[in-house]
Amino acid sequence: MQNPRLATRYAKSLIELAVEQKQLEAVFADMQYIKALCKESRDFENVLRSPIIKADKKQAIVDNVIKNKITALTIAFIQLIIKKSRESFLPEIANAFIEQYHTIKNIHTVKLTTAVAIGDNVKKSIQQKIQQETAFQNIQIEEQVKEELLGGFMLEFNNNLVDASILRDLKDVKKQFMENIYVAKI
Repeated sequence: MQNPRLATRYAKSLIELAVEQKQLEAVFADMQYIKALCKESRDFENVLRSPIIKADKKQAIVDNVIKNKITALTIAFIQLIIKKSRESFLPEIANAFIEQYHTIKNIHTVKLTTAVAIGDNVKKSIQQKIQQETAFQNIQIEEQVKEELLGGFMLEFNNNLVDASILRDLKDVKKQFMENIYVAKI
């Protein structure tokens, strides 16, 4: 049930309100908390998306889960979303808010996928290398571990992909053998 236009509009409204009330950083932290909550708790997201649970029950559940963890502005916003029956879009709204916040603050997200977890020193050197090679000054690295890469890394940023993984190398070798480019055709 994705609706990026709706999520973008609600996120933009929340950003404008947060800027007006000088609470942008606090609301950003709230949206990061909500994003993490939805990612970690499938049950919470299922409650939001459930057509069976009535709005007042959803409001009570959400209030109990987020009580004393987010600002009053964000609580009021979530109450409005539930009142308008848009609560199923809350995870998308949180993601859209974070993207718009990064645009405002000129923060570029770089997704780094490795076969094993990396240390802070490696992460800092990758960040410095990206800053040297691009015009990005504010970089946020999102780490992901995929053991199937076997080694190396994949780096995604600004609609670009740098695939320096062993898995890709193995696929290239397999493709070369399948095409049999080194054997003369008889």
